[in-house]
Amino acid sequence: MNFPLVLFSLLIITGSIWLLDYFVFRHNRTANENEPWWIEYPKSFFPIILIVFSLRSFVIEPFKIPSGSMIPTLQVGDFILVNKYTYGIRLPVINKKVMDINEPKRGEVMVFRYPEDPSIDYIKRIIGLPGDTVIYRNKQLIINGVPIKTKYQGEYKYVESGLGYVYTDHFKEFLGDESYMTIINDDVPGLQISGVRQFIHRENCTYNRTGFTCVVPEGNYFTLGDNRDSSSDSRYWGFVPEQNIVGKAFMIWWNFNDFDRIGLSI
Repeated sequence: MNFPLVLFSLLIITGSIWLLDYFVFRHNRTANENEPWWIEYPKSFFPIILIVFSLRSFVIEPFKIPSGSMIPTLQVGDFILVNKYTYGIRLPVINKKVMDINEPKRGEVMVFRYPEDPSIDYIKRIIGLPGDTVIYRNKQLIINGVPIKTKYQGEYKYVESGLGYVYTDHFKEFLGDESYMTIINDDVPGLQISGVRQFIHRENCTYNRTGFTCVVPEGNYFTLGDNRDSSSDSRYWGFVPEQNIVGKAFMIWWNFNDFDRIGLSI
């Protein structure tokens, strides 16, 4: 379901009824005559829908994390808030940017429309900016010829799909102005070549069994999940076009299974 489109449609319907009543219908009612239900209800809901639509479209939008691709930063079941204006003001529904504010930076966590199906929202970490050369070889990340600094944090385990524990190595990674945690599973290859699809600008990437090299095209971004060996990301389906950007994730506002996560910054 395209929720922004549904919300926009409800806004147009209730707003139109409110305007028609203000300029036409109310003048045809007697002083003691009540509003019919098909006018009263839309008029009551219109201001609420307007506020929700405005906040969700231009300020903050909530999302729920459905998978473990961003573990340990984000856990399955986290409810997060996304800043909708930091990367520019965009028109609702069509997502067209009309005002520049800030450009995405390496290391930030970004929500975007999945390039293969824009009706689906994805969340990943920005690794490569337009023009960057991103190399991932033997699980070592290199940006523009400079290896990214990491610091080992010990062992990390998590439950995957309720089937049992997965044991990984826990690292702190330093990229640009950001530092964050990643996990790497030595029992899994850094790249599943069979999972690489034919995507737009596929010619900008070269792959082998040890990893890949990608040059990020102009107007696009390269993303990875923090759970490096259990993430569907730019390694497999390509670059994120600028027009697909939704916003920057900045806070966890709820988790039914772990109240300690409430209020954590991203």
